Amino acid sequence: MLVRCLYASRPVEPFDAQALDRILEKSRANNPAVGVTGLLCVSDNLFLQVLEGGRDEICDLYNAIVRDPRHTNVRLLVYEEIEQRRFGAWTMGQVAVDRLNPTLLLKYFRRAELNPFETSGQASLSLLAELVDTAAMTLRGD
Repeated sequence: MLVRCLYASRPVEPFDAQALDRILEKSRANNPAVGVTGLLCVSDNLFLQVLEGGRDEICDLYNAIVRDPRHTNVRLLVYEEIEQRRFGAWTMGQVAVDRLNPTLLLKYFRRAELNPFETSGQASLSLLAELVDTAAMTLRGD
């Protein structure tokens, strides 16, 4: 059974490019072995990530994220059974939050600011799906 999990959290400390590269490198090395795919949005004060894969693997990964001392205010936004992956093209794709079009953000949020804590999980998921559909992602995904 496949599931999709979308969560948001705040980093305990701002992330720099090197820390982000280490996270992406580790995800891309570990995720294929367990069948996990997804997409990650990171800014200096936000993680927004969608994960897809088997139920046990996604639950284990989400629980590890909740326990990770680099995260605070972890919030589960969407958890659903799925028939097929929507974010299956990457072991872990990455979105540059600072390059998001303000008009696109206003389509899903009250202000031109990515803030999944103030909107529905489905709105955040729709934004990520639109970014994939329009190829509005950084080319750090594989």
